[in-house]
Amino acid sequence: HVQLVESGGGSVQAGESLRLSCIASGYKYRHYCMGWYRQAPGKAREMVGQSGTEGSTYYADSVRDRFTISLDSANDTLYLQMDSLKPEDTAMYYCAANPNTYCSIAPLQYRGQGTQVTVS
Repeated sequence: HVQLVESGGGSVQAGESLRLSCIASGYKYRHYCMGWYRQAPGKAREMVGQSGTEGSTYYADSVRDRFTISLDSANDTLYLQMDSLKPEDTAMYYCAANPNTYCSIAPLQYRGQGTQVTVS
């Protein structure tokens, strides 16, 4: 059973940076896809980006050029470096994963508890 634990959220001013981390456990095989979703109150969940052990990386247009996803597959850890944060980035950020597969358009099925990011 895959478990995901996020950390690194907080409250910052617009223009500042935050780095989120997600540590995964329970992978049976060494290929998987991990990513980040976010959801603001009253809004639909949005895929922020994802990265797979095959080397692919995807970003939503809303965060491209400001956010960077990096996957440390040796330690099953996913990072989200968020720069030039805007108030509209305020949301609960969830780490997610699909084990035993490469990244695709398929939604990521396993999710963590989330970490709050607030930008004012």
